Amino acid sequence: MTGPTATTPCTLPLVEVRVTEFNLTCLPATGAVFDHLLALHPAQVVVDLSGCRHIDAAAIGLLLDVHRRLTRADGVLTVRDPNPRIRRILQAARLGQILPVVDTGPSSPPGTPPAVQEPTRTPTLVAHGRASVKVAH
Repeated sequence: MTGPTATTPCTLPLVEVRVTEFNLTCLPATGAVFDHLLALHPAQVVVDLSGCRHIDAAAIGLLLDVHRRLTRADGVLTVRDPNPRIRRILQAARLGQILPVVDTGPSSPPGTPPAVQEPTRTPTLVAHGRASVKVAH
């Protein structure tokens, strides 16, 4: 006999992931990073694509999976700063209708917080690789 699934409360306010390669080749490693960070039960995950030059359908599928998993846990996935080419790909996939895609804007000086909720303390770097993960405590 099973009852309603209880959601785990969020334990971190924000986790940021900077992705520089986002395609089928690196998907297993990137997916593993997302699995680890979702185990932390963040309230918000921001995927920074400012350094990413290419995204493919497999990567979009992974973003949708992460969004689905976060939504089940009352979390939010936000994509930040895709370049114009990636933005067009995301628009063609209608990703912006499913989750927030935001730009910090070229007029923002370095170090200026983006338009999404940021922690008040400096995040600690948790993992490196093709995706680096920052976790705010």
